[in-house]
Amino acid sequence: MAAVTRTDWNPVLREQLHRPYFADLRRFVDDERRHHRVYPPADEVFAALHLTPYAAVKVLILGQDPYHGPGQAHGLCFSVRPGVTIPPSLANIHAELRDDLGIEPPGHGCLEAWARQGVLLLNATLTVRAHQAASHQGKGWETFTDAVIEAVAAKPERVVFILWGASARRKRGLIDAARHTIIESPHPSPLSAHRGFFGSRPFSRANEALVAAGREPVDWSLPPEADG
Repeated sequence: MAAVTRTDWNPVLREQLHRPYFADLRRFVDDERRHHRVYPPADEVFAALHLTPYAAVKVLILGQDPYHGPGQAHGLCFSVRPGVTIPPSLANIHAELRDDLGIEPPGHGCLEAWARQGVLLLNATLTVRAHQAASHQGKGWETFTDAVIEAVAAKPERVVFILWGASARRKRGLIDAARHTIIESPHPSPLSAHRGFFGSRPFSRANEALVAAGREPVDWSLPPEADG
């Protein structure tokens, strides 16, 4: 399992990397890879941290598990590789983006352009066994990603936390709502999107909060070609 290296996250998370639970987690994931197919590839497990430096984070979107189908997961929550069929939850995110800001879906599901602007696309669990949703939950990833959320919440400047679904919303207690902006709604999954995700306007609300704090808004448009 690749380490969090060569980024400004390393000093922020160094204590976590040396705690016993993380050694156990690393052994678990390595063993899983020896016996099963695991997503995302080892060199993309920490892609969200590599693409979005700690100093640059201004929005955090929290997902749950990586996609567990072939070729989908590449280390950014809700995002898929160029050329991969857009999953239903991401299609609903695209639909809300169009309704909120008038941005037409780009024809691909790669969200790297957001990540490069300071949108941390974090899953609570960073690996998964192929075709077995939630198979790596409760193994230590949540301790690590809670530390990531807490580190972002410790930043002095305002950050917008976008929490979609019950699992993500349970992380609200890690965030100082007096200093940061929390945007919550049901999950964009087809099972729940019509219960309040559609019409929640998370993208315009995030930018309004950033501008009010004197920060640059996010350009939520996605390039037609997913080149980041």
